[in-house]
Amino acid sequence: MSSGPGSDPHLLALLRAIRLRQSAPDAAAAGAADAAAALSELPGGKAAAEPEKPAAAEPETPETTETPAPGANPIAPVVGSYFRQATAAAAAGAAGRAGNVAGIGRSGPTGDAARPAGDAARRAGEAAPSGSDAEAAGSPPQRNGAGSELLWRGDQGAALGRSGLGPGGRRPGATDPAGASAAYGVPINRVNPITGINPGGPVTPAPAVPGVAPVRPIGPPGTEFPSVTPAEYAAHFARDTTRRHAGADGMDPGDTRALQDTQRLLSTSLTFAGGVDEVAERLWRALLQAQPDLLTALPGTADSQREQLARALTWLVHRLDDPPAVVAGAGQLGAVLAECGVQWSQLSLVGAALAEAMRAGMAPGAWRQDFDQAWRWAWQHVYEWIVHGGTLIAYQPTVWESEVVGHELRRPDLAVVRLRPFLPMPYRPGQYARVEVDAVPGVWRPYSLAGAVHADDVIELHVRAKTEAGVSGTLVHHTRPGDRIRISRAEGDMGLPAEPGRGMLMIAGDTGVAPMKAMLAELAAVQDTRPAVLFWGVRNLAELYDIDALTALARQAPRATVVPVVAEGSPGPYPSGLVTDAVAAYGEWSRHEVYLAGPPLMLAATSIALRQLGVDPDRIHHDAPE
Repeated sequence: MSSGPGSDPHLLALLRAIRLRQSAPDAAAAGAADAAAALSELPGGKAAAEPEKPAAAEPETPETTETPAPGANPIAPVVGSYFRQATAAAAAGAAGRAGNVAGIGRSGPTGDAARPAGDAARRAGEAAPSGSDAEAAGSPPQRNGAGSELLWRGDQGAALGRSGLGPGGRRPGATDPAGASAAYGVPINRVNPITGINPGGPVTPAPAVPGVAPVRPIGPPGTEFPSVTPAEYAAHFARDTTRRHAGADGMDPGDTRALQDTQRLLSTSLTFAGGVDEVAERLWRALLQAQPDLLTALPGTADSQREQLARALTWLVHRLDDPPAVVAGAGQLGAVLAECGVQWSQLSLVGAALAEAMRAGMAPGAWRQDFDQAWRWAWQHVYEWIVHGGTLIAYQPTVWESEVVGHELRRPDLAVVRLRPFLPMPYRPGQYARVEVDAVPGVWRPYSLAGAVHADDVIELHVRAKTEAGVSGTLVHHTRPGDRIRISRAEGDMGLPAEPGRGMLMIAGDTGVAPMKAMLAELAAVQDTRPAVLFWGVRNLAELYDIDALTALARQAPRATVVPVVAEGSPGPYPSGLVTDAVAAYGEWSRHEVYLAGPPLMLAATSIALRQLGVDPDRIHHDAPE
């Protein structure tokens, strides 16, 4: 039981005492003490140690001595008698002194038979001293909350309610403000501070007290539950197969079986529909027709997008029975789609398009309703976690997990590393991203992205090892295909000019040619007709580690040229000397956008030389050196 609005802690304490008396013969003495303590705190200060005279007690009636019917509440007759006494006392004009009883409500009939007990209670309340008067009369002093250990065990509301609600709970020396009871119509301090209920206020009808389950035998004194031996405890858990076979993640076995059944439906339908590659092809075409802007926002070509769809369908089917993995993967996908600029409304038709792509690949009559429901159910849950992951990009950085698909050592200290992110990674040609490797956790180093954004989904890094260890040393000397590398979101302001007809001058030193290669690849992919010239300054011919790929891209672009400049040794077929001298001798650049990338000293010297050639400083672009 617990006290709440409309209940009285003293009545609940009395009911508990009756329950203890009936359920445990050895608790009879405790029940008597509880009953006496409960009656002692009724309004009017009636003394608990003062027994009622037999003449004032209500004579037994057939209702109180009647044997309860099977399954009925065993304490209902006693509760009914108590309610009838309380209601009669309230009707006799003792609302102020019997407020805690009358405020509960009426659940039993009222009549003249209850009046003797009510009159006796009223006379006893008027005659009994309270507070300091009781101490003067020789009665033992009653402290606030006296007998609370017996009256109410574990209920905070009842304990706090006894601290200052009744006259017996007033602090020694406290006085009742003049006219307080008359002004508000209730005794002072009678409003329960926990529930806000005024026991002395107007009585409203309340429903009958509901029946309770039969009383269980209790264990030794001080225990709340029947005692269980260790053998009985072990036998209980040995019979509990649900606990014994529960999954390691705490999932209900029934839920796991439902996920596995759905997983089998998805896998079977994929097989019936012609395989994952054919389904991905049809899904891509359906999305192209229904939401062309969705595919345009994603990086990569049509072939690479179809391959990513096929990998995504395979991943979902294989991991559907592992909810934590599905939630994490869908959250990462949501973050990536948000980085690409995808609107959530564009994904509303993906579930229907997916079901249609499955149905269209099956023979007539092979498509089943459970296939349709399984795919729509799976997409709905994945969609919710995709949206959740997309909202997190405002609070945490987005990271792309990628796999090394190529590693070429072009020089003893330089390697070209090719990575394929598992999820689409948006970036502009000329930007850079930060990279983290397992060997040096928590350390992120910036590298330019040399991949072709509109050609494939492979990112290319040009890395020169500065030390044997560290991020650069790990990428050059200790990285192999199949390794995992993490990449942050793309940064930097370098990119193709916004003005379509404006020419481009690109000057690179050493591995600074990587962002220039990305811009050349973009010019070749989209067949941009603007003029572009790349000057690549190196120390000797051996440092031209990527000249073949650069010249091949220049031939694919309509108006692109690559000019290597060798500073030392034999230049071969290329110009020699300083790269700034070659730039000045080549032509006039005041009408071009200029892009620089390379070592910090090279950036500073080239910027000064370009300004001397009449190039506007606002037209010179490069990333801040780190």
